Amino acid sequence: MHKAHDIIIDDTTLRDGEQTAGVVFSKREKTAIARMLDSIGIQEIECGIPAMGKEEQDGIKALADLGLNARLITWNRALVPEIEASIACGVQAVDISLSVSDQMIIHKLRKNREMVKEQLKVALGFAKQHNLYVSVGGEDASRADPAFLVELMEITRSMGGDRFRFCDTLGIMDPFGMYEKIAFLRKAVPEVDIEVHTHNDLGMATANAIAGVRAGARFVNTTINGLGERAGNAALEEVVMGLKHACSIETGIDTHRFREMSLFVAKASHRPLSVSKPVVGERVFAHESGLHADGVIKDPHNYEGFDPAEVGLTRSIVIGKHSGSSGLIERYRSMGISIDRIEAEALLEMARAMSCRRKRDLSNCELMGIYLENEKLPRAA
Repeated sequence: MHKAHDIIIDDTTLRDGEQTAGVVFSKREKTAIARMLDSIGIQEIECGIPAMGKEEQDGIKALADLGLNARLITWNRALVPEIEASIACGVQAVDISLSVSDQMIIHKLRKNREMVKEQLKVALGFAKQHNLYVSVGGEDASRADPAFLVELMEITRSMGGDRFRFCDTLGIMDPFGMYEKIAFLRKAVPEVDIEVHTHNDLGMATANAIAGVRAGARFVNTTINGLGERAGNAALEEVVMGLKHACSIETGIDTHRFREMSLFVAKASHRPLSVSKPVVGERVFAHESGLHADGVIKDPHNYEGFDPAEVGLTRSIVIGKHSGSSGLIERYRSMGISIDRIEAEALLEMARAMSCRRKRDLSNCELMGIYLENEKLPRAA
């Protein structure tokens, strides 16, 4: 098990997040996102792809000039000219990516394994000659021959590479398989740190990232809101809170700005945040069901795994079709109205009926209307 603060979050919102189809961050937005990530204690920010051209390079240089505490790392193919472009941007760390599965080596690169190994040696040698911190990125590692990955990791170790990035590029892994593969690699080449980069095509990016950490990976890639190619990457907020509350692994990240950050990135990316988005959705701490609302009112720990304030949210009691009297009493109390259990039963029938007619929960205004209408009803002598 990892010790507290031993896990390094490498957030790639500004690289893989911006590779989401149709997403473009302005220079100002990139600066704001980088500052937010830095302010909460993110240790490393993957900040772009210098080989894309002058505009991208100018943006990376601007980030390098901010003087952030977080280490900035750029993404590059394992090619000397691309590494040179990164050096010109003023960064001290690079990810050099190679396709490592036979599928991609043969059918995309039209190469063989020996050529990939030689490419790694040339690129890694050049990077280390320039005193760069180097992550060797294994594209499509989840479909690669584990023995070949060990060969690449041995080259990484022997030439002074700093870590190996295991990429589930297609998002096809499950947490059990991820655990087994990372544990195998960790044992085979213990001197080289492992990073996990997971995609969400099957809805398992967060689970796979956490499984990788549990198996011995020290670095984990994330993006705010899970932005990224196709179905996205492992979400920063989910990974950090999952490690903390499901695994008792502290990352040292200040989580209180998660909601604020998620809203900012949702707006900048034009990707609206679902109200039920895990951890940061507006309604993940909303309780309607009578049983649940009653339990939360008595003690939030009954139905909440963590305090909503941890991520910048607040809980709410929702009145709708499934509400109970305890929830209604609490909701009216929050409006400054005190009702007893008998009054609540009468009002609840009216509230449920209105909710069914309108196919949604009720607003304070509507609840006030129900309360005033009930006041007009004749009372038994």
